[in-house]
Amino acid sequence: MTVLSTPAGSGFGPANLPYGVYSATPDGPRRCATRVGDTVVDLAIALAPTLPEATRWFATDALNEFMAAGYDAWARVRELLTEAVLSPLPDEALFPAAEVTMHLPCRIADYVDFYASEHHASNLGRLFRPDVADPLLPNWKHLPVGYHGRSSTIVVSGVDIVRPCGQRKGPADAAPVFGPSTRLDIEAELGFLVGVGNAMGTPIPVEEAERHLFGAVIFNDWSARDIQAWEYQPLGPNLGKSFASSISPWVVPMAALATAKCPVPGQDPIPLDYLRMAAPWTLDVALEVEWNGQLVSRPPYAQMYWSPAQMLAHTTVNGAATRTGDLFASGTVSGPERDQRGAFIELTWGGAEPISVGGQDRTFLVDGDRVTIRASAPGVGGARIEFGEVTATVLPARG
Repeated sequence: MTVLSTPAGSGFGPANLPYGVYSATPDGPRRCATRVGDTVVDLAIALAPTLPEATRWFATDALNEFMAAGYDAWARVRELLTEAVLSPLPDEALFPAAEVTMHLPCRIADYVDFYASEHHASNLGRLFRPDVADPLLPNWKHLPVGYHGRSSTIVVSGVDIVRPCGQRKGPADAAPVFGPSTRLDIEAELGFLVGVGNAMGTPIPVEEAERHLFGAVIFNDWSARDIQAWEYQPLGPNLGKSFASSISPWVVPMAALATAKCPVPGQDPIPLDYLRMAAPWTLDVALEVEWNGQLVSRPPYAQMYWSPAQMLAHTTVNGAATRTGDLFASGTVSGPERDQRGAFIELTWGGAEPISVGGQDRTFLVDGDRVTIRASAPGVGGARIEFGEVTATVLPARG
């Protein structure tokens, strides 16, 4: 039996207790876990003495059954888990975090990506519509704009990304051409996992959204800007986005983020009734973007215009059903300063203003580039809540 200790400064203390799926060897059986400091804790073993459902919920390769158990079950498990990690634990439940393989934390059911940062939307409006006085489209402050993505290409951190091919048409091209994207980009975002969905035809009210939200992950919405620019009118992003999205392996519970709640910067005009909240909230999550090991941006999630609760309410207001494992992402997180922009198309102003990476002027991603996004939030007593990281290397196009 071992009593765990948390290294000073670790963002994986008892106030966090994220959920994930690990295997002790790369091809070994997958099981559900939490993390304390630098130790991965097998949940089925750790909670077996106190939780009758421990084996059914956690001796499995995905968190879906536990997520589907609902808000009260999540609260009960968090209470039991807090007690367990402060007590002696069986040695067979403990694994060094550096020695395990992490996997997708759940089976992703469906995926929607939003566009919830006013700074990001305004920057892209100025880039794409420089002659228009208002960079925001008329609907943007009335509803959380989003598109329906492809859940089958959501991968966990560490899975490398193959450069996508597709149609593109540059200003000098007489006709579209086909080939590898030459303007490959990232989008630093947060993703939110639905634990309990809603029946078709029965929307989730904005004030009940938190009972449906299981937790949050870091999300990288890889984007082929040249493919996207040619295809997106009139129906929006498709192949320029659907080739890959990456998430961090640890799901930070919404309960752990309670101390990170903060007001949205301000919503004007007042949203329609189904989106109206007495105190619309966002999260004080600080993101960091590294390009080949160099820190190039610090996007602040606290600057987001639309709340996660409003995004979920909007997703279902037409009667659309959600399911356990549904994921919706926030859209690129950007702040007012240049070094707070969460996409390279913004950071380099469409490629017109390169930044120095490793001593070279860079605009978009080249083969071999490695991107890492990290995130953290304030916890109890001044501690930090760490999300871990999502990282991947760009591989050459195939075919």
